[in-house]
Amino acid sequence: MKMTAHFAPHAAALVLGVATALSGCVTPPKTEPQLQTIADDNIGLGTAATPVVMERWWEQYGDPQFDQLVTTALERNPNLQQALARLRAAQAQVQLATAQRRPGVTLNGQEQRSRLPEEYLIPPPFGGGTYWSGQLLADLSWDLDFFGRQAALIKQAQATEEAVRLDSAAARLATTVALSQTYLDLNRAIALADIAQQSLEQRQRILDITRKRIGAGLDTNVELREAESAVPQAGLARLQAEAAREVAIHRLAALIGEGADAYERIGKPTLNLETALSIPSELPADLLGRRPDVLAARARVEAATSQRAAARAAFYPNVNLGAFAGFQAIGLDNLFQANNRSYGVGPAISLPLFDSQRLKSQFNTATALQDEAIGAYNEVVLSAVQQVADQLSQVNYSARQLEEARATLTAAEEAYRLAHKRYEAGLANYLSVLTTETQVLNARTTYVNILHQQALARVSLLLAVGGNFHAAS
Repeated sequence: MKMTAHFAPHAAALVLGVATALSGCVTPPKTEPQLQTIADDNIGLGTAATPVVMERWWEQYGDPQFDQLVTTALERNPNLQQALARLRAAQAQVQLATAQRRPGVTLNGQEQRSRLPEEYLIPPPFGGGTYWSGQLLADLSWDLDFFGRQAALIKQAQATEEAVRLDSAAARLATTVALSQTYLDLNRAIALADIAQQSLEQRQRILDITRKRIGAGLDTNVELREAESAVPQAGLARLQAEAAREVAIHRLAALIGEGADAYERIGKPTLNLETALSIPSELPADLLGRRPDVLAARARVEAATSQRAAARAAFYPNVNLGAFAGFQAIGLDNLFQANNRSYGVGPAISLPLFDSQRLKSQFNTATALQDEAIGAYNEVVLSAVQQVADQLSQVNYSARQLEEARATLTAAEEAYRLAHKRYEAGLANYLSVLTTETQVLNARTTYVNILHQQALARVSLLLAVGGNFHAAS
């Protein structure tokens, strides 16, 4: 038995022309996106030249332990591992979309024992009998994509992959910044714990001297109660600092993808906060052009635009080229005989004649999603501008506050030095020395806090501009 089908080359063009004419009754709506991406010249940052910060900016702190923590976090952080998994899934979607545009070939084989009807397609002597029948066919199907629907879906998948890749870069940057902020918290907590311990010891000495002065009739119970209340206050400050230190260590262990075993390995930081991460007073706007989240939002606009193009192409005919070749026979012994060859080729046309409401709904949805993506992009850009401006203000004001705090600390240390000299010369009692020492400890606490705020602001600004101060290419 032999079945054949012949495909005239002009048949596809003829069918396509008829299909296009028939599909004219189903046209895409004239719905257009209502939003536009914000113009680059409307974000209002300066154009000053900026210093270059090396890519591995955390090494500027000069702390080997910190460098090792960042390296470990970039390898083991759970959020980064999830981001990489999402990237692999997006890459697989690109492969799928690309594969659907290529010809697909399948090999299908079947054997079946059945009774053939006497008066149907197959005449006697086979008709009316029970036989084994089988086929082995290679089938080809190819979407010719005349109107670009598959091409638009590929672009959508590629843009989505790019957005996910940039999300991964943003997660990497956020991880380094979170680790930096936590490490700075640890540094501050240890410094404050040291100051609180010194304050506790100093207030205990004041209490001892006050008791002796009461015994000598020089002070009253009022001074004693004041000295007694100051001791637990200093103890409370020390406990709070120690608790903050433990919390920071726990957070660092989680960021590097480890548990309680890492707590004991994390020691005291040796950060160089005074000179690390020099920050300019102005930053050019094009730095925002390479923020990963800004670029990811832009890629999602491109993906939504391609999705809308695919929804528009769905209004037009879908033309597939089909072909098959193989063997079909009644009786297993006859299957691979030459006269049982079978083949055919021809186009398949799908016309959306009575599906207009569904297609219009999909197109309008895609248009709305494009507007949503544009709105999300504009929000990310404006938020980025605000973050840069906020952190620049924090850096500038914390620098001025640090100058004031440094001057206060210098004056307090000088007063303490003079009080100590007067005590050694017998011109003042030791209580006055301890009083000036209290001023030194308070000024030192203020200085540590402001220095910490300035360091945090610098790191946050680095995050706000995308990880370094190189101008975008």
